[in-house]
Amino acid sequence: MVGFVAWFAGLFYLVRMFVYSVESMEKSEPERTILGNQFTLMQWRVYKIICTPAMVFTWICGIGMLFLYGVEWLSVNPWMYLKLLLLLLLTGYHFYCKIIIEKIEKGERTFSSFQFRLMNELPTLFLLSIVLLAVLRNSLNFLYAFLGVLAFGFSLFVFAKMYKKHRENIED
Repeated sequence: MVGFVAWFAGLFYLVRMFVYSVESMEKSEPERTILGNQFTLMQWRVYKIICTPAMVFTWICGIGMLFLYGVEWLSVNPWMYLKLLLLLLLTGYHFYCKIIIEKIEKGERTFSSFQFRLMNELPTLFLLSIVLLAVLRNSLNFLYAFLGVLAFGFSLFVFAKMYKKHRENIED
């Protein structure tokens, strides 16, 4: 559980730094270079020191749990297959963040700050889904849960658009 929490905390912080990195690219020199170098250093530290060890710890504990419970337990708990799929997708998200750090380090523009803000909400959807599966397990109606997570994701998107519009109005 500790690895899981640390992994999510690291991913939330990491992608928030992507937002700041993109925004720092709009600054004038020397501020752009100073901020860019600092954010890249911070991103690598969060990725290597927090996110990756926490991800590995989460996977080790999860695989250990599956080994201890056995194949029979897994066969009568179909929710675990979905949870494992979500963890695989989250792991892909984790490695994609590494690619983004590498691109930012090279000075390549990847996404806008708004797109990174939206990307920062993806772990929220993973977190909600994984926790729902772990807590409600076999009593969960997967269709309703999926529709609920989609509705929550849509509401996050709407609020992000509203916030963007609010920020643009303030800056004008």
